[in-house]
Amino acid sequence: MFVDRVNVELIAGNGGDGMASFRREAYVPLGGPYGGDGGKGGDIVVVADSNKSTLLDLRFNRIIKGSHGIPGKNKKMHGRDAEETIIRVPVGTIVTDVAQGIVIADLTEVGQREVIAHGGRGGRGNVRFATAKNPAPSFAEKGELGQSLEVMIELKLLADVGIIGFPSVGKSTLLSVISRAKPEVADYHFTTIVPNLGIASSPDGRSFAVADMPGLIEDAHLGKGLGHVFLKHIERTRVLVHVVDMGAEDGRDPVEDYAIINTELEKYNEKLMSKPMIVAANKMDMDGAKENLERFKQAYPNVEIFELITMVGEGIDGLLYRLADVLDETVSERIVEQTESVVYKFVAPTRNFQIDKLDDTTYRVSGELVDRQFRQYDFSTEESVIQFGLAMKRMGVDQALRDEGVRDGDMVILADVQFIFDEGVVE
Repeated sequence: MFVDRVNVELIAGNGGDGMASFRREAYVPLGGPYGGDGGKGGDIVVVADSNKSTLLDLRFNRIIKGSHGIPGKNKKMHGRDAEETIIRVPVGTIVTDVAQGIVIADLTEVGQREVIAHGGRGGRGNVRFATAKNPAPSFAEKGELGQSLEVMIELKLLADVGIIGFPSVGKSTLLSVISRAKPEVADYHFTTIVPNLGIASSPDGRSFAVADMPGLIEDAHLGKGLGHVFLKHIERTRVLVHVVDMGAEDGRDPVEDYAIINTELEKYNEKLMSKPMIVAANKMDMDGAKENLERFKQAYPNVEIFELITMVGEGIDGLLYRLADVLDETVSERIVEQTESVVYKFVAPTRNFQIDKLDDTTYRVSGELVDRQFRQYDFSTEESVIQFGLAMKRMGVDQALRDEGVRDGDMVILADVQFIFDEGVVE
């Protein structure tokens, strides 16, 4: 089964919690904090694999979770970082953040790897908080949550040459003749229901990838027929071979067929019309083919045409030579996509949070960085609560609340937890 689009929820691993512990060995003077840091949570990484040709594996695995980091241990021992979770996808795969609608990875080369969901940072152990004023801190950080997002993973085949045309004009036959690909060939429409990929080479040894696209019909860009599902695969090709049935075996007019397909390509993506296009005039052994070819040349005098009889291989060498020459002349196109990604990282204390006044005495503080800081503190101990208050002060939340008019005794809601603003808590 050929699957070229799937939505997957990715949940990277959480960072391991830091440990709060103290030295208690016999005959060791002074003691002191001894807790180690937690390990980093596992990233979720996509890797372009040349052995993959479909996204079928992901169709039945819609939620992928990373491994969690190991908590810190006594004696300043750091917890082990979690291993990456690898998702292997075909070359030509695009990963899009569904919520933001931006491309975060475009895998165009074999072995290319991109981190899609970042694992959480491990929490710091209490040894990291020791200062001259507080030489024995009894608190440690919890690990950060791993990044969680829904992505659309979409395959757009990467091929040097794309074979297009109406159904049953000989596209699959052409692919089978010029490569070792074995597409299904039959005398009924829409025999090809998935793209077929093969490697062809010119007689002088220059090789290139060729993709046979399922037949297009009029209004394919609106969803008619099968071709509309695979129009996106044509975007990645560098040269188009437009196969036209000059024998008019189905009673269609080859001149009109050529115009219809080009119109569909332009309506789908006008940039497709800027690609080099070569016409393969197929079935030239049939009655009326010569006459139709003359009419075609008169209607499109500037089109490069190669006469073929694909069933017996006639005219194939000339076409292959020309395709290799065009590919040599054409600079390899690289799809340029927006690659912004949401990455968990520490940032300098700035006003990257929001304060909403719910009523005269109630305020809500929200923001990604504030929420992450809240997650990292254990509020079961007074010292940890004080440290959280200091962290909010360093981020500017304390002063921002005062600027908004918060007074002693007012309620502040943060991450659905209610706090009472106390002027004397944080000094």
